[in-house]
Formats: sequence, structure tokens, C-alpha cells
Amino acid sequence: MSERLQPGDVAPAFTLPDADGNEVSLADHRGRKVIVYFYPAALTPGCTKQACDFTDNLDLLAGAGYDVLGISPDQPAKLAKFRDTESLKVTLLADPDKSVLDAYGAFGEKKNYGKTYMGVIRSTIVVDEDGKVEKALYNVRATGHVAKIIKDLGI
Repeated sequence: MSERLQPGDVAPAFTLPDADGNEVSLADHRGRKVIVYFYPAALTPGCTKQACDFTDNLDLLAGAGYDVLGISPDQPAKLAKFRDTESLKVTLLADPDKSVLDAYGAFGEKKNYGKTYMGVIRSTIVVDEDGKVEKALYNVRATGHVAKIIKDLGI
């Protein structure tokens, strides 16, 4: 498991395919703030709630200068189905080898019902216009998280 990011760290660069297979890089968003959120799996209840919350607040976030990227280990085809089924407007990126999840400290040891296993740690990283970490939130809850981010960012 990699180290968790801290405010002031340089956000690790990445280029990943979106739901349509197009390459999207963090560098494409230079000059804008980016909310990068990591979630375990498309088409699951908690991840659907979170993605819908981001979609519902996308205009507000964009108006405040934030782009939103959701990253999971799913394949692009599953992300396309997730986007289409739930009418999502958030850019969803595929990280099947978990290299970006790992670089951001969003993949590691989890505990559930007394069992320890490796998995995606639901996390949100806010990256500033210069590519530095502004906020790093780990083990966030799917429900109510977007409202908390909006409040924390003063939007």
C-alpha cells in the first residue's frame, strides 16, 4: 500500500481511459481545480449514490472552477453502462491495474466483518490549479460526502 497524499504534495500524474476509451490525463485539467474521487465498483448502491450526488452538483462545482473525475478499477465498458444506466455526467475513468489508485493511496488494506482484505479505499483528492493536493480525504462515506466537500470548499 502506498502512502496517503497530504495537502501540498504534487498530485501524481495519470492518463486513463474514460467510459468511451478516450484517454484523459490529469494534465488536461491544468489551470482548473479537480476533484478526483476513487470508488470501489460501478453499478453498486453506494457508488451509484456517490456518482449521482456528484452529477447532481456538477454545475455548482463547475461554476466554482472544479472538474470532477471518478476513478475505479472497472473496465471502460462497465463504466459506459454505469454512465448510461444512471445518466451520469461525471467523467468516469478506468484503472483496472490499480496503478493510479495505488499512487493516490486509495488502494490498500480494508476490514469488513472482521476480515482483512485488499480493496479500494473510498477517497477524494482535491487538486489545485497547479497540480498540488489541496485536500486529501480517505475512508469517506458514499452518502452525504458531496455535500460535505461543497461545504468544506466554501462553495
